[in-house]
Amino acid sequence: MDFTWSAEQDAYRMDVRKWLEANRPQSLARGEDPEAGGDDAVWQRLKAWHKKLYHAGWAGLTWPKEYGGRGATFIEQVIFQQELGRLNLPMGCNVLGVIMTGPALMQWGTDEQKKRYLNPILAGDEIWCEGMSEPGAGSDLASIQCKAELKGDEFVVNGQKVWTTIAHRADFVQLFVRTDPDVPKHKGMSALLVDMKAPGVTVRPLKQITGDSEFNEIFFEDVRVPKENLLGPVNMGWQVLVSTLMHERFGIGETLGGTEQMLHQLVQIAKSVQLNGRPAIEDNDIRQQIAQFAIEATAKKYNGLRSLSKRLKGQQPGPEASISKLLSTDLGQRMTKFITRLLGEYALLERHTPFAPDGDWMRRILSSESMTIAGGTSPVQKNMIGERILQLPKG
Repeated sequence: MDFTWSAEQDAYRMDVRKWLEANRPQSLARGEDPEAGGDDAVWQRLKAWHKKLYHAGWAGLTWPKEYGGRGATFIEQVIFQQELGRLNLPMGCNVLGVIMTGPALMQWGTDEQKKRYLNPILAGDEIWCEGMSEPGAGSDLASIQCKAELKGDEFVVNGQKVWTTIAHRADFVQLFVRTDPDVPKHKGMSALLVDMKAPGVTVRPLKQITGDSEFNEIFFEDVRVPKENLLGPVNMGWQVLVSTLMHERFGIGETLGGTEQMLHQLVQIAKSVQLNGRPAIEDNDIRQQIAQFAIEATAKKYNGLRSLSKRLKGQQPGPEASISKLLSTDLGQRMTKFITRLLGEYALLERHTPFAPDGDWMRRILSSESMTIAGGTSPVQKNMIGERILQLPKG
């Protein structure tokens, strides 16, 4: 297989790089700028960045043109994500809507649902979250108990969700509910499109160890949802959920890992930090560890190309996306910890200091654990790889 880029792809990369460097925003995360303001101010700048990406045609690159996307190839999407990662830039304010809800709507939605929701998702006009995990259903999502009863032309929803990312910012939630408690758990689920401003919906942010409140609890008390907001057939929510998660895992594994960017940061830090009176990069043990990280990052890249090949053939993401997700989150976490140990006391410093130009490493190490949980925990990914890819017997 030839992994070289064509002349056209190289030209496209230069166009992407030129635009991003000319339009890159400032202060899109806490700690980047002491004068950046609080979380609300940062969120407004993130929304503005999303709008800029959308109007320039960079949001939802691979979405069909009929839904507001560019209809670009997945190769072009990968190149764009690589350039975003090179500058450490986010995708925008509506990441879950673009990489999860949107593709799920294209696959399962009615024509009316697609017409109503897809363009506002892409434009960042309506923010979406995912209602999956519950206090008693984290890794085993088939055990959800949040229920929806069909009464006339409406579903009446009661129950709770937890660890719901940006629910406090969201306008809608792709909600997975129990619609038939008398059949096997995988067969009694449905997916609903729920207005977060509907009467009976209560959101409670959860304070994280980083000081942020990105995750939330959501409570539903007699929330009425129109029957036409059912996504996919009734009691086939498990199939909708699996396809939605596959899109998320593909998104996390290929766009949010940032391992190559982090490897570059690690090398630069190892060159600047002193160890026993000389640059740490000259220490044999440090060099061996960096080499191991480089090997794993390369393996991750080529596995990602395997997933990409499947997408280029018009197929949906499959269980191999679990490999990319597992590799990305595990490698990213180990590299973050290694950088923190390498920096020592300097890891406590914020950005814009000589030893922490990419800084706030303590925040990054504290938050790295979340990515081993998002989209299905690492142990769940290992089970999926063993059972569905390697065909190993269940233990």
